[in-house]
Order: sequence, then structure tokens, then C-alpha cells
Amino acid sequence: MDAPTAPLMLSGDLAARLDALRGAWRADPDPPLAARQRVLDALGEMLLNHKGEWGAAVSADFGHRSDTETRLAELFPSMEGIRHAKKHLARWMKPQGRPVSFWFKPARAHVRPQPLGVIGVIVPWNYPVYLAVGPMLAALAAGNRVMVKMSEFTPKTGALMAALCKRYLAGWVDVVEGDANVAAAFSALPFDHLLFTGSTAVGRHVMRAASEHLTPVTLELGGKSPCIVAPGFDARRAAEGIVVGKMLNAGQTCVAPDYLLVPEGEAPALVDAVKAAAARMYPTLAANPDYTAIVNSRHHARLTGLLSEAAAQGARLTEVNPKAEDLAACGKLALTLVEGAPEGTRLMRDEIFGPLLPIVPYRSFDEALAYVNARPRPLALYLFDTDKARIARAERETIAGGMCVNTTVLHVAQDDLPFGGVGASGIGHYHGHEGFLTFSKLKPVLTMPRLNTLWLLHAPYGARARWLLARMLGR
Repeated sequence: MDAPTAPLMLSGDLAARLDALRGAWRADPDPPLAARQRVLDALGEMLLNHKGEWGAAVSADFGHRSDTETRLAELFPSMEGIRHAKKHLARWMKPQGRPVSFWFKPARAHVRPQPLGVIGVIVPWNYPVYLAVGPMLAALAAGNRVMVKMSEFTPKTGALMAALCKRYLAGWVDVVEGDANVAAAFSALPFDHLLFTGSTAVGRHVMRAASEHLTPVTLELGGKSPCIVAPGFDARRAAEGIVVGKMLNAGQTCVAPDYLLVPEGEAPALVDAVKAAAARMYPTLAANPDYTAIVNSRHHARLTGLLSEAAAQGARLTEVNPKAEDLAACGKLALTLVEGAPEGTRLMRDEIFGPLLPIVPYRSFDEALAYVNARPRPLALYLFDTDKARIARAERETIAGGMCVNTTVLHVAQDDLPFGGVGASGIGHYHGHEGFLTFSKLKPVLTMPRLNTLWLLHAPYGARARWLLARMLGR
């Protein structure tokens, strides 16, 4: 017999690990509140007891990641999510009574949330802590076990996650490391639910692999999130919100503003305001501990390639590099504003995922909304405006995964808001109660008491049944 191939050996190892988790779940398929609270406490301790290690691991993977940003954008929302789940978990777990139709009384009905079993989570590289812990805490709160695939682009964070989960969450969470072949084998496992965060292109492959087992999927993808600046809106105020959302993690954020829609004639003032805001927040770049590097040389080359292609086709580039530093050696990339990029360039077609910001002029608010609606539905939509009628129109007439008015990215950190895309930007959602529901089966239960009137409709059907049925039908 031929020796098994590496992919088969790999699949067998992952299947065995999945079986071990499924065995742990079957031994306790509906953990009580106290057990779920304890595992959430352990998850929180895993984060807080090792704050410095998380920051160091992520920074090493990026070449440099702001430790403050890791605490602000990864550890803080993770801890907030844990605290929120613990506070509300008893209510979420409680069976909910539901009305019964008049014709079936005195029956009683309720819905009981139950754990699905073992949840698979595929984690991207851009926020490797938060985008592992967020789905993990929702799945654990719902009473599941979790199998996590970390990104090969953040190996140090992945190794730390694997070691600490084995220490703090043994029997509840198993962390898988490895390359794209491991990810492909992972996505083909028969999970009870699979959550993937990453690109739209890879999301298609994940969904195709999951379909083999009819595994339900939640896909958190990306796309080009527009930012509309309304006519006459204060340029300085808009610029501050835009720079915060675009330069956080050097633009390597799925909900970062991908392009600006600006009224014709107002672009020069906004460009100046963005330059000024960026210089205030990041007066230097190369040695600035607050400014994050591009994750690796491949993505750095991809971003510079987007700029080169746009410039070659006539786009005007404005680099915001206050001290004119040479950034080549540190792997960083300056915020670059791009005006006049042709629609056919990759910059205008693909999700940017970096500190490049195209500016697109519009003549009317109708035209701005039409521009957004003519493209795939984005993960986020941003609007800077004070006109209530226009704000209502944007909210009503566009479809996006989420929306912020007069700020950017902060909707992601609100635990009472569901997070997820729509269409090309994703399927399904999680966070807070929605996350608990995503990883639960809502089992409907109907209980019929011994004394009831259903016998009136039992066969053989006679005049009495026909008389009653006529009333049930309403004629």
C-alpha cells in the first residue's frame, strides 16, 4: 500500500483533534451558566495576565505594531465582549415563552437555545487576537467547544494563542497553526458551524469546502467601504474621523474607509485637512511607536504596486510624510491620498487594506448614493453630515454591513450591535447577543396538556370537523 500523502495525514490529524473536542462536548452538551462563566473568566485571565506578551508577539509578526493599538483595538474590545457576555448570559440562556395560536390552546410553547457542538474559527492576520477571541467568546458563551485556525502570517501570535489556550482553556479550545494547506483542510472539516474572517476571494473557497458537509457558515469579509463627506461639512472635523479610521493599524482594517466621496470643489480643502490631521496624530513615521508597519513584504509590494499603477494612469498622489522620512527600511508606508485614479485600476476595484486613500468627486448627494449602490455592498459605510434628511436617506437607501455617522470604525466595538457583512462583504453576523444566537440552535418546544380539544379534528372527519374548519379558515 502506498504511504498516505501529506494532505491526507494532515486531514487525519485535524479530524482527530475535532473528534476530541466533539467528545468533550458530548460529555457535557449543554454546560450550565456557572461553567460558561468560568470559561469566560479563564479567557479574560488569558488576555489580561499576558498583556505584554500579546503586544510583543503581534509587534514581532508585523515588524512593528503599536502596543497601544494592540491594547486598544484587540485586548480592550475582547475584554468588553467578555464582560458583556457574562452580564447578560443568564438572560440569553433562559428559555423564552412564545404565544400559541388560539386554535391550539391550552398548549404551551417556548424556545430553548442549545449549543451546536464544535465551532470552527478561521482567523485573519490583521487583528489576530481580537478576531480569534471575538468569535471564541461568543461560541463559548453559547456552550460550544471551539477549534481555531490562526493565520500563517502571524506565527508568533499563533504560537502564543496555542500555548495559552492549552493552559487556560484545555478541553474547550484547540488552536491550529499552519499554512494555507492547513487552512484548506481545516475549512473542509465537518464543524457544526464555521466562521471565517478574511478576503472575499478566499471566503468563496471556504464556503465551497464547507458545503460538502452542509456546514453553516458565517463569513466576515471586506470590500471597499465608502466614506461620504456631505456638502459643506466641516473639513477639519471630517478629516479627524477619517484619519483615525484609516491610519489605525496602518489601514490594515477590514472596516477602514476605503475611498472618500467628496463634493466637487471641496476636495482641496479636505486634502489639506487630512494632511494636517495626519501630521498632528503622526508627526513622524519611521521610529514612531504609534504607527504600525505593513505586515510583510508581500503586502507592502502589493500596496506600492497599486500606487504605481494608478500614477502610471494619470492619478495624482499626495504622500503625507511630515518629516520626509525614508520608510523603506522599517516596512512602513505613509498615508497617500490619490486623486483622479481611473475606475479600472486595481486601487479602485480591490479592497486596499493599507494607508492609501482614493478621493472621488461627486456633483450631488444623489450621485454619491448612486455611486455606492452601483458597487458590491460594503462591510461599512461612513457619512459625515449634519443634515437629518440626508442622513436618513443614506441610512434608508444604501445597504452595508454597518454604518457610522460622523465617525469611523467605532460601530465594531459596540457589543449590542451585530457585526457582519452583506453580499460580497459577508454572510451572517456575531458580537453580543447576535453572536450567542449564531452559535446556538433555537429549539422550538410545544407542550400539549392532557386535557385539550384537538380530538375535535381527528379522523374520521365529519360535520363537526367541517364546521370547525370553516371557522378556522375564516369563511
